[in-house]
Amino acid sequence: MYLKHSCVMGKLFAVGFLTGILLFLAVIPAGASSPNLVVILADDLGYADVGFNGCTDIPTPHIDRIAAEGIRCTNAYVTHSVCGPSRAALITGRYQCRFGACRNPTVDPSVPNNGVPRSEQNLAELLKPRGYRSMVVGKWHLGTYPDLHPLVRGFDEFFGFLTGGHNYFPDQLTLQDLSEVKKPWDWYRTKLLRGEERVTTTEYLTDELSNAAVDFIHRSHDKPFFLYLAYNAPHEPLQATEKYLSRFRSIEDPKRRTYAAMVSAVDDGVGNVLQALSDHQLDRQTIVFFLSDNGGPSTNGSSNGPLRDYKGSPFEGGVRVPYAVRWVGTLPEGVDYNAPVSSMDIAATIVAHSGAEVRSNKPLDGVDLIPYLKGDTASLPHAALFWRWYDNQRCAVRVGNRKLIMMAEAADQQEFNPPLYYDLHQDLGETNNRFNREGAQVDEAAQLLYRWKQELVPPLAPGLGSWPP
Repeated sequence: MYLKHSCVMGKLFAVGFLTGILLFLAVIPAGASSPNLVVILADDLGYADVGFNGCTDIPTPHIDRIAAEGIRCTNAYVTHSVCGPSRAALITGRYQCRFGACRNPTVDPSVPNNGVPRSEQNLAELLKPRGYRSMVVGKWHLGTYPDLHPLVRGFDEFFGFLTGGHNYFPDQLTLQDLSEVKKPWDWYRTKLLRGEERVTTTEYLTDELSNAAVDFIHRSHDKPFFLYLAYNAPHEPLQATEKYLSRFRSIEDPKRRTYAAMVSAVDDGVGNVLQALSDHQLDRQTIVFFLSDNGGPSTNGSSNGPLRDYKGSPFEGGVRVPYAVRWVGTLPEGVDYNAPVSSMDIAATIVAHSGAEVRSNKPLDGVDLIPYLKGDTASLPHAALFWRWYDNQRCAVRVGNRKLIMMAEAADQQEFNPPLYYDLHQDLGETNNRFNREGAQVDEAAQLLYRWKQELVPPLAPGLGSWPP
């Protein structure tokens, strides 16, 4: 009798418990089940300098894990080949030239709009109404003017620096504020900011940033969060500690050796971030993106592999970047996705899966990547991808596998000298100009580019070299 009664009561309790759970779930706000977002952005990382893109002299097992447990995007692009404009598009999901962030801006803190203007919403601002807690760790480079500070732009926490580059060794961080800057690049010596307060640090910069990111995950695991981990590495100056240099004694070129050490420090940090997610059983609840803000430059020992040219260029070596995305349990594992994707798709993806609302007059240029990466649709994410380099009058468009580069614009905005047109499927190195052989396709691409340019505005702020006088 006791055993039978216990079984009946147990079944009734189980039914009641499950009913309660279902009722509880029914009243949870939509944002409570939204995925976390972690964006890990390297700075000036070469396309060929991660293991998932074939690198052999710099092991990157933790970065590679993102691709192995998710998707490697082989045709992934940023919207500009230098840091500031590229980051402006990533953080908003919109082409930066729509709102005047067309160049690496001045870091003069007295100049308004020297980054992403207040007319635009960034990811933290989009996600805040959905209950997300957001932190930016590392390089901001989206405005030093007071009303462009991360804490004024939707982020709950900030640890890093506002400008476009920084020294790595703590004993070199001696300036208390940008007001002490007397010559270009002095801002590399400012102390880091925690919120709005300058703080003294004791560790190698990359390690400081990794530790701050891990700490944020430990403190924020119980609600939806957005972590924007914007490493400074491997951007110059080439500086690394013995801990990381000792791993690469076999690399003879001293520049490549230090660069490798800097990348290895980033990889260690990525491993710590992934471990923190696992510690809190957040792997299935978190979308993780890894990418670089542009191609590797010609000066830091990086390699863009088979791609032509470097940072700052309209060729593939400037704008195609290593790119991987992981969402355990939602995306397949260890798959290559070969259609063109964009850094702007990061914002569109989290907007689609968090329920965030976008202003009707500020539509995103990115798309939700999840249906494409899962294979739910065979269509392309983008009919075309566009680029504009305002100061040197260059622009480009990729349509399918074809890419048109206009190296100089004539007064009527439709004639180009010289025009370059490549089949990237057959000619990844962009060596065989097909402009004179494919007139109809060139005309179509040129018209798309011309119409897109009509939607753009000039820069809102002077360039990086304009301050101090």
